[in-house]
Amino acid sequence: MKREEKDVIIGEITELLDKYPTIYVTDTSSMSAAKTNQLRRLCFNKGVKMLVAKNTLIQKAMEKKDAEGYQELFSSLKGTSALLFSEVGNVPARLIKDFRKATDRPQLKGAWIDTAVFLGDSQLETLTLLKSRNELIGDIIALLQSPAKNVISALSSSGGKLAGIVKTLSERPE
Repeated sequence: MKREEKDVIIGEITELLDKYPTIYVTDTSSMSAAKTNQLRRLCFNKGVKMLVAKNTLIQKAMEKKDAEGYQELFSSLKGTSALLFSEVGNVPARLIKDFRKATDRPQLKGAWIDTAVFLGDSQLETLTLLKSRNELIGDIIALLQSPAKNVISALSSSGGKLAGIVKTLSERPE
């Protein structure tokens, strides 16, 4: 591979690192071409960008973005590596988990989600349980609305009782 080709790949990886807040490093070794194509198709359908590159080129692109703190992922750049880029932190983890129902690959080597680093395949279950930003906002809104709903329902249910008491008191002779 010529130097110019390497620079193009490093530039492409750097652009993807700028664009996506979530990066997964996976091991796709021993996967057949058909399985790899299935994984790529699934990634495309879920809005995940998949890129396979040499570890040295991935590391050089991450070093260009050194301020982001990718150094912890360098230890996971061994063997065959595929990068999964996503806007949402848990989508690639769920994708990997669903894909692995039929096979034992891809294995999670590491993940970088909004400056948090997760290393090893044992972290996959934790990553699938992460909530997206929109899910968290929905949970917060639901929590904030529940006390107001309780107050309104209490007032509306006891409103009939209160009206009955007022009516009885007004009809009562003095």
